[in-house]
Amino acid sequence: MKKIALISAILLSFLSFSAFAEEHADAALNHTKMAIEQGKAGHGPVLVEHATEALKHANAAAGVATGESKTHMDAAVKSLESAIEHGKMQGAEHVDAATKAAEEAEEHIKAGNK
Repeated sequence: MKKIALISAILLSFLSFSAFAEEHADAALNHTKMAIEQGKAGHGPVLVEHATEALKHANAAAGVATGESKTHMDAAVKSLESAIEHGKMQGAEHVDAATKAAEEAEEHIKAGNK
């Protein structure tokens, strides 16, 4: 009986970690899409706001992800960090670079959340 309870507890914790990662990956994806939208409109500071929020969620998802999903989430984190860095700089070329980095993050988040 104790073995069944232990196995059930392990399975439930595994499922809750998966749901936690998926929830954060979804939030990261939504904020990344908003960052891209703002970047395409030339709004670097607003891009930074959304990319920063996306980064928080991507870090949380990467913390519980495993395997290929973790690899993609880690890459998304790096891309979001780049988007934030460029988004804080002056000039249209930096907004373009930030937008491109956010688009790369979007692809990694999608791949990591399958």
